[in-house]
Amino acid sequence: MAYGLSTYAFFWRISERAPQPLTVHDMLAQTRDLGGEVFQICDYPLIETFDDTQLDAVRATAAEYGITLELGTRGVRPAHLATYLRIAQRLGVTLVRSMMNTADHRPSVPEATALLREAVPGYAAAGVTLGLETYEQVSTDDLLSVVRGVDSPYLGVVLDPGNSVARLERPVDVVDATAPYVVNIHVKDFSFSRRGGWVGFTFAGCLLGEGLLDYDHMIDKVRPAEKGINQIVEHWLPWQGDFTETARLEDRWTRHSINTLMRSK
Repeated sequence: MAYGLSTYAFFWRISERAPQPLTVHDMLAQTRDLGGEVFQICDYPLIETFDDTQLDAVRATAAEYGITLELGTRGVRPAHLATYLRIAQRLGVTLVRSMMNTADHRPSVPEATALLREAVPGYAAAGVTLGLETYEQVSTDDLLSVVRGVDSPYLGVVLDPGNSVARLERPVDVVDATAPYVVNIHVKDFSFSRRGGWVGFTFAGCLLGEGLLDYDHMIDKVRPAEKGINQIVEHWLPWQGDFTETARLEDRWTRHSINTLMRSK
């Protein structure tokens, strides 16, 4: 088991709102400086444009810093997953996170199962595990039906219990249901706050340990240390009105989260 960061820990600093967006090498350097052991390049389509020389350079930087790389994408179409498998092999990655849906493809449980039965054997042959993330677009029951239907040790669940709240699923229930299948954990805290005039709520991120994430229960159920499951820091940080303040707070949250996890060792 190791602790690390995701591109989502740098969400605003790699966005179009950043005057000079961080590069993968910048994020790797910051991960090293903060004591992170893993870096997950997640939902970062730019990686698909990297040629072999660029990918080799990323792998070399990670190796120099003693950082394990992971990847993340969306979708279950075999051709797309094959693209990410090739990138994974070039980078020395052994875990790829994905999601069932994309903007133009929302497969049913039987379709997703069939597509993954086609794609997963290639991952298994390469020694790469594919993990499907828990989130609001797909019920946890349906996600687990797909994982069980494929029935491969190289297909599991990326657990992010906060995502499923928007589907009215309790985080603790998501943790309990998925625990036997978890291959990766996204660690972010979250809370509700009343909107102006007390009309409705905002569901957003908060500092780790100050929200509704029952981290101790999640760790007790999943047992990542026993199973060698990495924990990856992410954030749901709302825009703070200007880039300077947003970037400052994003950096503070990232430092707080990784330090909190490292102290829990």
